[in-house]
Amino acid sequence: MSPELPSHHAATQQRAEASARLVLRGIALNAVLAAVKFAGGVFGHTYVLIADGTESLIDILSSLIVWMGFRVASQPPDEDHPYGHGKAEPLAALAVAVFVFLAAGWISWHAIHEIITPHRGPHWLTLPLLVGVVAAKLWFSKRLGAASTVAGSTALSVEAWHHYSDAITSAAAFVGIAIAVIGGHGWEAADDWAALFACAVIVFNGLGIFKKALGDVMDTAVPLAFGNEVRAIALRVPGVAALDKCRVRKSGLSHLVDIQVRVDGNLSVRAGHDIAHAVKDALLASTPHAISDVTVHIEPMK
Repeated sequence: MSPELPSHHAATQQRAEASARLVLRGIALNAVLAAVKFAGGVFGHTYVLIADGTESLIDILSSLIVWMGFRVASQPPDEDHPYGHGKAEPLAALAVAVFVFLAAGWISWHAIHEIITPHRGPHWLTLPLLVGVVAAKLWFSKRLGAASTVAGSTALSVEAWHHYSDAITSAAAFVGIAIAVIGGHGWEAADDWAALFACAVIVFNGLGIFKKALGDVMDTAVPLAFGNEVRAIALRVPGVAALDKCRVRKSGLSHLVDIQVRVDGNLSVRAGHDIAHAVKDALLASTPHAISDVTVHIEPMK
């Protein structure tokens, strides 16, 4: 991290780098779980675990995309990107959302194939294995969710949900395998039906994360409470008589503010310039939300 960076850009860079490290830990977790799932699927005679292991491999690829997104987003503004590289973060989230849909489609296709193809029933020892998988995924999903709230990251929240969706798939597999083991002959496909049901849940929830990531890319308005907080900070600056427009948009792990401030029309240009700088400094220094750039327009009171 460059020491020449302004504090607000340095803070954004730190959040991006910390998020990238957390994503790498998720990649390591998925690699371990993929090996465990493949072993359980082969030796336990259950396709749903093999499908689950394949999804973990796809998760590794999608997590690498998120990691690269954070690496790009951590770069400070430059001549070609005067507003910074923050959009790389929601674009990575958007890519992960697409991977979620592709993985669900792939698992659904093969689950249907297994349902219509007679096969051997699963072994009961795959059940405790799935308990461990679900517990690990829920723990890491919760950890990612907490980190996404702190960093204000859409990509991390999508990653958290992605790990949670893995837990859903594995939990459904547990139920299906349990039914197949207890039911015996004639219930061999129960785990495949469970995988199909889990895919339906994943696709439904995947639409929500896709919409959220797309909203960040399309500069959807920030929550009203955040906008009101920005206005309140600006109004507390001495010399600010009123506010007109106040537009805030999310750019990766930070926000960009465009605000129109009204001041006494009899003030000199220099005095108005000083007020504009004071408004900008106050917003950049605000701690509840990360703001990396502020454009202030000065207008005289009517």
